[in-house]
Amino acid sequence: MSELVFLLEEESAKAMLESLLPRLLDARIVFRAIAFEGKQDLELQIEKKLRNYANPDARFIVLRDQDLGDCATVKAALIDKCHGSGRAAATRVRIACKELESFYLADLRAVEAALSVGGLGAEQDRAKYRNPDRLDRPSRELKRLTKGTYQKVGGSRAIGQHLDPENSRSASFKHLIAAIRRWETELLGCL
Repeated sequence: MSELVFLLEEESAKAMLESLLPRLLDARIVFRAIAFEGKQDLELQIEKKLRNYANPDARFIVLRDQDLGDCATVKAALIDKCHGSGRAAATRVRIACKELESFYLADLRAVEAALSVGGLGAEQDRAKYRNPDRLDRPSRELKRLTKGTYQKVGGSRAIGQHLDPENSRSASFKHLIAAIRRWETELLGCL
């Protein structure tokens, strides 16, 4: 079975992907999003989850927020855990710089459409939203912009329905989409 599995830090990432992926992936590819209870839980269980996953042909993407850590260090630690599972070749690690919400700040038109907050799309050309991966607290900025209407899980689900996969303002989002498309191409080649 052609299966793409996401191992995620939290429910909000799962909600976003479950809204985005049906528009992005070929219908012949089954996807599964597994949310952990934060980054520590993800890091504690990732090796075991990969090693014991029943489908030997599955491909995996691990997605975690950078938060305050060094991006390269966070990614290297996760890659080491993937190697320990024996499934490193079937796994890609992606880091949301600094938080998942940077993906949303890179596509304010999607946020405007999803949360019915007028005028956000016009903010996109402001300097800080041209490269939101540089913001220290994207979640705080998104709450401020949406006047508190953004809620992590419900907001992520709604925004995921509108995110433009071609949006390249967030390099970390661009890298996530590229990893999804590479696995999709490989999985379709096996059908």
